[in-house]
Amino acid sequence: MAEIDVNLSENEERALKELALRTGMSESELIRDAVDKLIKQRLPNGNSGMLRARGMWRDRDDLPDFGKIRREWDRF
Repeated sequence: MAEIDVNLSENEERALKELALRTGMSESELIRDAVDKLIKQRLPNGNSGMLRARGMWRDRDDLPDFGKIRREWDRF
């Protein structure tokens, strides 16, 4: 799990502490829940589309050698 520093206003910190007391959840749990809701709201598919696409070209043999193309570009 990633650790991120977040700067909150005094009012936000006070409200977060109050929510933690009322819900029995930790402040970290409340923040993760809020971030999850924001992701679902702003990115309706979240990253599930990216996860589904991972490796989709793995077994294809009709694609050019991207490594070779990249090496050619790096010469310039």
